[in-house]
Amino acid sequence: MKKINVLIIDDHPLIAESFSLALHKIENTTQNYQFAIQKMYTLDDAYELIFESKQTVFDLFFIDIKMPPSKNKKLLSGEDLAIEIKKSTPSSKIIIATTYNDNYRLYNLLNSIDPEGLLVKNDLKPDVLISLINEVLQDNIAYSKTVKLLMRKLISNDITIDRIDRQILYYLSIGERMRNLPNLIPLSLAGIEKRKRNLKEIFNVEGRDDRLLIEIAKDKGYI
Repeated sequence: MKKINVLIIDDHPLIAESFSLALHKIENTTQNYQFAIQKMYTLDDAYELIFESKQTVFDLFFIDIKMPPSKNKKLLSGEDLAIEIKKSTPSSKIIIATTYNDNYRLYNLLNSIDPEGLLVKNDLKPDVLISLINEVLQDNIAYSKTVKLLMRKLISNDITIDRIDRQILYYLSIGERMRNLPNLIPLSLAGIEKRKRNLKEIFNVEGRDDRLLIEIAKDKGYI
């Protein structure tokens, strides 16, 4: 029986408990693992336990993305903590739980953290969670239904656009005006306008308004 140290980091105790119950179910059903589970409900407490007290080396983390920032504002969300964990203990496995279900945000999480598991909370059902955890424990990458749909869309597309292009599309999709984008993206207004023209060529909507560009980009999974 393999002992696995687990840290669950979520500011919603009921969600944290659902992860704990799933682990106990796996433990009792397979008898292959023995889970030593700890729970933390704030980023400050989690950071102190992981990096300052160093009482335990954790093998598996469950991290909620949308958490209140740390008191010193160095950690603005669970994403920042997950990135720090990846840097310090790359052998640890991370399962990310998030309420975000837009393609832009999920794509960024996959790229910034590269988690072993990514779960959209709207997909959260006991059997789905248990299956996802088992996959991660067996050294596989596991995603919930919403994330898999995004991945299929991206794989099926032959269009390649970079991070800046995605940012332009995202900010336009949430109603930001072009004149405001240089405050959000490290490009001049002229550079952003050129990028947008190129995007319209890529998506074959030259001469059409931005709404059609955004609609097609969303359909293809880019935002």
